[in-house]
Amino acid sequence: MQNKARTYFCIDMKTFYASVECAERGLNPFDTNLVVADLSRGKNALCLAVSPKMKAQGIRNRCRLSEIPDTIKYIVAPPQMALYIEYAADIYSIYLDYISPQDIHVYSIDEAFIDVTDYLKLYRTDAQSFVKKLIDMIAAEKHIPATAGVGTNMYLAKIALDITAKKNKSHIGFLDEQTYKDTLWDHRPITDFWQVAAGTAARLAKFAIYDMRGVAHAPQELLYKEFGVNAELLIDHAWGRESCTISDIKNYKSKSHSVSFSQILPRDYSFAEARIVMTEMVRQGAYELLKRHVVSDRVNIYVGYSKSERPSVNAYSNLGVTTALNSFFEPEVLRLFDENVDRVTPIRRLGIGFDNVVDEGKEGYNLFTDMTEVEREKSRERAVLGLKKKYGKNSVLVGTDYLDCATQRERNTFIGGHRAGDEQK
Repeated sequence: MQNKARTYFCIDMKTFYASVECAERGLNPFDTNLVVADLSRGKNALCLAVSPKMKAQGIRNRCRLSEIPDTIKYIVAPPQMALYIEYAADIYSIYLDYISPQDIHVYSIDEAFIDVTDYLKLYRTDAQSFVKKLIDMIAAEKHIPATAGVGTNMYLAKIALDITAKKNKSHIGFLDEQTYKDTLWDHRPITDFWQVAAGTAARLAKFAIYDMRGVAHAPQELLYKEFGVNAELLIDHAWGRESCTISDIKNYKSKSHSVSFSQILPRDYSFAEARIVMTEMVRQGAYELLKRHVVSDRVNIYVGYSKSERPSVNAYSNLGVTTALNSFFEPEVLRLFDENVDRVTPIRRLGIGFDNVVDEGKEGYNLFTDMTEVEREKSRERAVLGLKKKYGKNSVLVGTDYLDCATQRERNTFIGGHRAGDEQK
């Protein structure tokens, strides 16, 4: 842990997607009823964002259109992910006018951590004035409202944003370790705290622990027995401590060894329809492995039924080879699908994962593999990747991609699983 006291900002754009849509229309998000949703998915379409005025009327974020009362009149804006990314890049450029990239950690498209420790003296300012200046510039240049947390570590900055800022007219919160203990140790529900999920809260409740004061004073051996190594982070956060810095994040080397994809289907799919989409997904996954120059020896699938009529399916297969070629993955994926998925219950969610991912230099096959055919397939698939890169993802398709139930052709135009928005321009 570094001894030098540090100052962090955590800045968040309020209901970002909805605020961007309001900005594009010259509307004030605090005076406008607007939701971002894909109407082509029907009345059960998920709202990716709702404007602050909608929230003030009790409409929760990530609700479905069907859950909004008929008495509320509102604008429905189709998702435009390319536009939101453009706005996010412009906001990031505002930070760069004052802060080095090495001191900024983009946490999500609408949220960032900034280490301003060395900039307060440089600009002869204080944290409150500096963060207000950044927020005001975002509002003036992009017409997007923002809130901020200021803390002596990244955790406290995040908690100041999530909990404290909401209580202040300035929409700016400040916390150090002492203020955190004085003002938030008894705050409930405990799930308001960053990284405390409902499952964690339920496990704490077994010991009559409902707030951070309770965690801080609970016997540590009890917490370690219940949570294992994760108890260390929980205990530190209960005391307002956080040793991780932005520098640590920048220097972190990912240990992830999997590649995965998932999607929510636009409607209830039959077994046969979902099987076609799963075929598209495994093919797309194999292309992704080739593009990343990695290989895998294990594949898993996830199938979620409509309205939770049955428990979801999770199944996996070890291939016996280490590859990136679809000809090895697809038969196993379809076998898993055929053997594990109910043929009557409607399906709404699909997922696929490639595990034990390693560099392509560790590609390996068994004695029965036709290596001549392997090299042919690799050459063919890399040629396809080259065409897709040059002419677009939909430049090379297979026949099943044109079926009404297929989703890959449309998803190739998406960004982050949502419509890019180009089709509306």
